[in-house]
Amino acid sequence: MALKVLSALDSARTQWYHFKAIIIAGMGLFSDAYDLFCIPPILRLLGRIYYQKPHLPTDNFDNNDNNFVIQRHVDSALLGVAFLGTVIGQLVFGRLGDRIGRRRMYGLSLMVMILSSLGCGFSICTSPTCVLVSLGFFRFLLGIGIGGDYPLSATIMSEFANKRTRGSFIAAVFSMQGFGILASSIVTMVVCGIFDGTSHPKPKEKTPSEADIAWRLILMLGAIPAAMTYYWRMMMPETARYTALVELNVQQAAKDMEKVLDVSLSQIAEDESLTLPQDPPSYPLFSKQFLRLHGRDLFGCSASWFLVDIVFYSNNLFQSQVYGKYIGKKYKSNVYEDAIQVALFQAILAICSTIPGYWFTVYFIDRIGRRKIQMMGFLVMALVYFAIGIPYTSYWQDHINAGFMVLYGLTFFFANFGPNTTTFIVPAELFPARFRSTCHGISGAVGKVGAIIGAVGFGSAAHGQPENHKAAVRNLLVILGGVCLLGLAVTYFFTPETNGRSLEENEE
Repeated sequence: MALKVLSALDSARTQWYHFKAIIIAGMGLFSDAYDLFCIPPILRLLGRIYYQKPHLPTDNFDNNDNNFVIQRHVDSALLGVAFLGTVIGQLVFGRLGDRIGRRRMYGLSLMVMILSSLGCGFSICTSPTCVLVSLGFFRFLLGIGIGGDYPLSATIMSEFANKRTRGSFIAAVFSMQGFGILASSIVTMVVCGIFDGTSHPKPKEKTPSEADIAWRLILMLGAIPAAMTYYWRMMMPETARYTALVELNVQQAAKDMEKVLDVSLSQIAEDESLTLPQDPPSYPLFSKQFLRLHGRDLFGCSASWFLVDIVFYSNNLFQSQVYGKYIGKKYKSNVYEDAIQVALFQAILAICSTIPGYWFTVYFIDRIGRRKIQMMGFLVMALVYFAIGIPYTSYWQDHINAGFMVLYGLTFFFANFGPNTTTFIVPAELFPARFRSTCHGISGAVGKVGAIIGAVGFGSAAHGQPENHKAAVRNLLVILGGVCLLGLAVTYFFTPETNGRSLEENEE
């Protein structure tokens, strides 16, 4: 027999507290996306500030973008170090979320994000090596905070949600990433626009010293959304499932849920003589029994997340390289215009493709199911990548037109109306309460290893010689299509459907 408090959660009507939880948890994902995706335009600023060749006369620049290119190993390090921190954060905070409690760790991960975002802006020194090492250190810490937010947000939302709309609620939390990407682009354009309006630097002049303040300000502003939700996170009660099933305190779980759900304590409190219907699992993590019961699910979640992150982050973080024909030459734009152009493309893509993809998932996930949406997304992305990649050198490289942009935008739409969102949802629904946050953290950490491979791999191609760059882009697009087909196969064979069942039914 199910506990009354858990049955009440599963059957609860949608009410204000659910939306409040979406906002509180979603602001963490908003900040995550802001901090991760403000880097492409900032890399343009850093290239102009620290890698503008000083020996060239300021009035006689070569018409060559290489005068402003940030060194490849620095570029890759700044991208990879945050993902490495994310891997560690997901593993550590995911495990602590099961051992110590979701609520206790939730505020800590957010505080790490806030302080490290501010630290990025206060990166010491102004010499290239010193400032970039300092920036890399704080972005590593930022990654730890971001990584911690993933398993905790997903687990908390899944354990608070009702059975009927659980998928939509978790997807709504994750969809805040789209608004975070858009916000990072808008903030970049506003900040750079203000600096450009006050100094009016010419494209071929030496980069003004105040540009060093602009990128710091953009990074520091990312702390504001996280700081706004810190108090409300601290006021959230522990989830009833953790309190009842892990701490074995059913009466406290009922008291906590009375405060947030529109039910009386008498409706959800158990008899004093109640004993739990079954003992909690006695087997440890990664024991033979764990692997027998949950190993297949953990592999399916981890492998799917790994494959989609290879595609998503290589595609997103370096989209400006594909859109380079429209962004224009760096030597024809000043430092601020250069960053604004990259941010503008990110904003257009977020509005037209990324954000709609997230909200299609919110609407359809409890109607179609997680598994079908994930398979559909992988399949459509594969077809689009092949349609772009196979004829890239023979046609698309000379015809970067509206048709190309539509196809490329579809890869983002079906990533988010597909595996990028569902891989965040499914691990929060499959595993027992005592392992839920840990297994979500493991799945996400494996995924971020894929993000490192995707971002650094595409970065190497983006800095290649012009004659090799086009062939490299073609090969990468075809490879990404193949990765999507592999993701489709993994989903088909290893990912179960979790729609319409309670969390306790799914773990069985």
